[in-house]
Amino acid sequence: MRGPHDIGGLPAGPVDPQPHDLTFWEKQIDGVRAVVGAKGIYRTDENRRWVESLGEDAYEKLTYYERWTAALMRALIDKGVLTQDEIDARVKIVRERLAETGELELPSAEEVKCK
Repeated sequence: MRGPHDIGGLPAGPVDPQPHDLTFWEKQIDGVRAVVGAKGIYRTDENRRWVESLGEDAYEKLTYYERWTAALMRALIDKGVLTQDEIDARVKIVRERLAETGELELPSAEEVKCK
């Protein structure tokens, strides 16, 4: 059975090979993964396994770095490094701060459906 990540041989349209600039948060998640990797908490092979286990719906809707973020979050919770409550509390703080500065731009429900 194919996982959602296994699209080899399936029609998927053209691939855009042009590099793009990473956003600040994409650089942050890359840095966090590097730190937890250097501390021996999370390995590259684990990242792949966790990303592939996200399920088809999440895998299709999330971007590359959003998948990394979701996978790392699940792994750190399962390993007892963080709790869901700790993550939720921090996300709330960040959202409030970004809303105050006008930097919080969440997609509408319709935009999420179209992805």
